[in-house]
Amino acid sequence: MRMLRWMCGYTRKDRMRNEYIRKKVGVAPIEDKLRESRLRWFAHLNRRPIEAPVRKIELLDFAHVQRGRGRPKKT
Repeated sequence: MRMLRWMCGYTRKDRMRNEYIRKKVGVAPIEDKLRESRLRWFAHLNRRPIEAPVRKIELLDFAHVQRGRGRPKKT
């Protein structure tokens, strides 16, 4: 964000909102970028063959597994 402020000619002292600066420079919001990278990763996994260890996890049934309540014991 520091670089964007510098590109627009603003400093921290000007107290401009990040959303305004991003809109002025034309940069997408952070949420969209994170969602984009997550979807790219899932598409990468779906292209893997079914025999791959990562894909075998999709076939497991976790319906009968229950997690313990509260913080786990240290020992």
